[in-house]
Amino acid sequence: MTNLRPDDLEVDLPALRGDCARMAPHWAPPEHPATRPVPPSLIHGVRVPSRSARLVDGMSEYGD
Repeated sequence: MTNLRPDDLEVDLPALRGDCARMAPHWAPPEHPATRPVPPSLIHGVRVPSRSARLVDGMSEYGD
């Protein structure tokens, strides 16, 4: 999904999976996982390509 115009809405599942594969190395689990939930106010720095966000936003909710 590189070199695409921001207004290009043609996104497919393989492109979304490619975005996820490129982001996955940035989400490596810690050596010792946290034992309690993290408050949402501490979650920051996650970036999702806008095309992927639009694709997921356009999907129906489970059970629709």
